[in-house]
Amino acid sequence: MHTTDNTRAFIESQQYSNFILLNLQDGLLPDSFYRNVTDFVHGEVLNIKTVGEVTLQEAEEDTPLVYNPIESGEITFRITEYKGDAWYITDDLREDGNQIDALLAERATASTRAIQESFESDFLKTAGDAFGTDGSGYPVNGFAHKVVAETTNNTFTTDHLVDMRLAFTKANVPAEGRIFIVDPVVEATLAKLVQITHDVTPFGQKILEQGLASGQQFLMKLFGWDIMTSNRLPVYTNPDDGVTTPTKDMVANLFMCILDDQTKPLMGAWRRMPKSEGDRNKDLARDEHVVRARYGFGVQRMDTLGVLYTDQTATA
Repeated sequence: MHTTDNTRAFIESQQYSNFILLNLQDGLLPDSFYRNVTDFVHGEVLNIKTVGEVTLQEAEEDTPLVYNPIESGEITFRITEYKGDAWYITDDLREDGNQIDALLAERATASTRAIQESFESDFLKTAGDAFGTDGSGYPVNGFAHKVVAETTNNTFTTDHLVDMRLAFTKANVPAEGRIFIVDPVVEATLAKLVQITHDVTPFGQKILEQGLASGQQFLMKLFGWDIMTSNRLPVYTNPDDGVTTPTKDMVANLFMCILDDQTKPLMGAWRRMPKSEGDRNKDLARDEHVVRARYGFGVQRMDTLGVLYTDQTATA
């Protein structure tokens, strides 16, 4: 008779499942949020001409007008980011290990995902850095595009949507294509402001079931803004809009108009899309893999860009 006592050699005390637990990942923002600079394929700096306003003058009979040029200037754009990843797998691990092919497939996927997340984080940080940390509210036609949520205990309110809508309208920004990228804490704050009565409408039922956001996208437009959530918005310590703020880390929630390439506040370009290369190192008996990517972002206009700084954790 064989029992667990006299057949111990056939009992493996530890077992490993074929199931591999992977990292949880959120959604990424669309590539359409920035102008793709397709004509910057060579060189270090791209110079882009800008055209400003015409200043009218008073005219009188039999009096010549003064010949004035239109305002003009230029902005520059550079490829600033160079990211990469590398790994290898030894022959010994291939021979002795289990599920190695699954590990390699996930390693390659994770590498590409990391570059995508870095690309999005750099995009959002470029927008946030455009406002600096000085006391300027970056007014356009007298209305601030940089706001610190100071009067509301550093938390979001719907008044911020109304105020920035007014600021964008005063800056002649088209009503179409306006988006607001917010931290999930802001979405939670807004959800607390929504009151659903006992007589629940189909729309109210949808909010009760899913919340105000599904994935990265809100269920509806609010005060003219399409609202999206992101966990990769930049964080700044003590951002200033001219009012004394206690030192604290605050999230930069970003307003943009992305109607077309003329209105998008940011431009971006891939100099090298993520490129994976593999090679065999016979001296070390291993397969080596390398991924590299080059890209850059720049601000092409400030009048279609806005920022609201809110507390990282407080929802009320």
